[in-house]
Amino acid sequence: MAMLARLQARSTSVAHQYYYRNSVVDIFRKKENDAAVKIQSWFRGCQVRAYIRYLHRVATIIQKQWRGYLGRQHYQLIVKLAYYTMKMNLYNAMAVRIQRRWRGYKIRKYCFNYFYLKEYLKAVSETNDAVRGALEEFAEMKEREEKKADLEMEEKKRDYQARKMHYLLSTKQIPGIYNSPFRKDPDPWELRLQQAKPLTHRRSKVTPKHSVSLSSWLACTSARSFPRSGILPPIDRKRCQGPFRDVSEVWEQRYKPLEPTLRVAEPMDGLKEARAQLQRQEWTRNVNDNMFLPFSSYHKNKKYIPTMHLSSKYGPDAYGSQHFRDENPKKWICDKDFQTVLPSFDLFSKYGKLYSKAGQIV
Repeated sequence: MAMLARLQARSTSVAHQYYYRNSVVDIFRKKENDAAVKIQSWFRGCQVRAYIRYLHRVATIIQKQWRGYLGRQHYQLIVKLAYYTMKMNLYNAMAVRIQRRWRGYKIRKYCFNYFYLKEYLKAVSETNDAVRGALEEFAEMKEREEKKADLEMEEKKRDYQARKMHYLLSTKQIPGIYNSPFRKDPDPWELRLQQAKPLTHRRSKVTPKHSVSLSSWLACTSARSFPRSGILPPIDRKRCQGPFRDVSEVWEQRYKPLEPTLRVAEPMDGLKEARAQLQRQEWTRNVNDNMFLPFSSYHKNKKYIPTMHLSSKYGPDAYGSQHFRDENPKKWICDKDFQTVLPSFDLFSKYGKLYSKAGQIV
């Protein structure tokens, strides 16, 4: 009770003290509230900034991982493209090498065959040597024949002169003009007069001089080249009695045409010509236009363009095996024949088929 009494006695002072303290607190309450708000804002700002920094770090990690993934994908794509590029470059280089070897072999074998040209030039030189040797032999033979003919003509002239001067021959009583007594040996004309016969009034038959030409000598029609057998007499007598054949059958057997054997009928270089013809046909058909299938699907959308030799309506090109003026009526567009603008030269058509005066081929 005493405690209660003391409290009741102090209530007024407690009330005044409470009022005083409340008034003092009200004065600093706004200031403290502002300070608390400022402290809370700073703390919350620190929290938000820390959270933002955390989000930035997490976003950086996510972006780093994603960008690394994209970079690795792009790098793998670049590596694949580089790999395919290197592989295609290697394949192209190998294809170029193969094409180079094949084209070189093709050109050396079919277009500019060194060994074939060498053999051809060798054959041409041998043929020229043979022709020149034959022409030289023919010229020497013709010269010998002309000399022999001149000597025979001079001898005939001398014999004819000796026959005309036969009256100048010496006799036992009177010596002739060619048998002078002042000479040791008689003149050669004296011996010729002794051997000659006196000329009579009969006209001697003049034998025509045979002219020998190159064509007649090569055709063996000249009498000086090769001897010819005489012509058989015709069978115009009556049929003999007995088991004899008919005259027409004998005539047919006598004038039977020449039937040479296969070895004689066929040319000597027939096999070589057949091989050359086969090579020319193979050369004209040697055009490959197969579609090239690439190793990847990178060029699958590109349109394939065929070569001009097979896409043309005129057919494949002959690559030099045929000439420009060769005619093939099966490939003509119209039925009308082509007309030449300029006439042909006769001089060019005779090239290689004539002989000059010196005996060489023009």
